[in-house]
Amino acid sequence: MTAMRASTAVLVALLLVPFRVPGQSAPDPSKWEADIRAFEAADLSDPPVRGGIIFTGSSSIRMWTTLREDFPGLRVMNRGIGGSMLPEVTAFVDRLITPHQPMLVVIYCGGNDINAGRSADQVFRDFKAFVKAVHTPLPTTRIAYISIAPNPARWAQVETVKEANSAIRQYIRTDSTLDFIDVFPEMLGPDGLPKPDIFLDDRLHMNRKGYELWTTIVRPHLRLYRE
Repeated sequence: MTAMRASTAVLVALLLVPFRVPGQSAPDPSKWEADIRAFEAADLSDPPVRGGIIFTGSSSIRMWTTLREDFPGLRVMNRGIGGSMLPEVTAFVDRLITPHQPMLVVIYCGGNDINAGRSADQVFRDFKAFVKAVHTPLPTTRIAYISIAPNPARWAQVETVKEANSAIRQYIRTDSTLDFIDVFPEMLGPDGLPKPDIFLDDRLHMNRKGYELWTTIVRPHLRLYRE
């Protein structure tokens, strides 16, 4: 990465973190540099076709290793960064997303942000910053946001999750290039708690049954993008 590009990534990160409250972990894009370089190397050896669908965001995307099998007939690409927060993904839009000129970007991110102490309003503003970062170079690219999911490990944060999801949903309704994919209610059982059988033993990440559920929910939102 050139010095200018490194400086740009740091500047973007600083702009996206206007303040920090006590106990809050600040986003740090630099810790994902090795992941980004690995993606760039993969792109050089197997250049993706432009106009496809990029899935990006945190570990729930990174661990979705069956994307191509789950969405046959679609040009899908996994660019998930495990453990990432929204400002960190945004800092790498020019390297993760822009070069591929996708028709659609599907992003799942925000849960790690809340776990790090960021408020629902911060997550909402960080999502708007992500949208701006994508739409500035790619104004016609659509963006679909997968709602922050409920999980047993972070159930104590559920009210903040609901607030962030609600704010993002309302914002998305004002822009025809955006889409909201709500996985939250389908991940709850009759008791109103997260379904225990769709998670791994860490009670945070999904197992295959969880990804099958997500596939069913996400698929209708991709119907316009078949090859």
